[in-house]
Amino acid sequence: MTAEPSKTVSHAINQRDLRTALGQFATGVTTIVTRDATGALTGLTANSFTSVSLDPPLVLWSLRRAARSYEAFRNCGYFVINVLAEHQVSVAQQFSARTGDRFSGISWTPSPVSKLPIIDSVAAWFECKNLNVYEAGDHTIFVGEVCRFAHEERAPLLFHAGAYAQSDRFRLS
Repeated sequence: MTAEPSKTVSHAINQRDLRTALGQFATGVTTIVTRDATGALTGLTANSFTSVSLDPPLVLWSLRRAARSYEAFRNCGYFVINVLAEHQVSVAQQFSARTGDRFSGISWTPSPVSKLPIIDSVAAWFECKNLNVYEAGDHTIFVGEVCRFAHEERAPLLFHAGAYAQSDRFRLS
């Protein structure tokens, strides 16, 4: 049985329609942090995080090259990926804001190796060596080698169809 596509795909893809279609794939929500060249903390909210390999332990995420924190991540030695729990919508919003101190009022503990922020009460965190970067369209893909990690039994914060969601909405049992 072959399904017929509902729309014809052409070389002139409508970016808004593509974003809407991609939004049907539910993801987790992370905050990713590092230090810039001056030593100042910088961070952002991202949902482009995924595992790559268990041996060696590798993860990846991507960042738009026009992002204000791009140079900090491009040149950093380490970054920490905080997988947000479902009660941390405000953290996701704070780290995705265009202005303001992203770390203001955020409780965190220094990571073991790089001393970067591990945000309190996250579902999981991964301290990574910035191993490789790859240019891909208007984004850069960052591959991190996991140095340290931890996890808790907390429901993750999800992102689906342009909005934050709770995991209970997607459970089958």
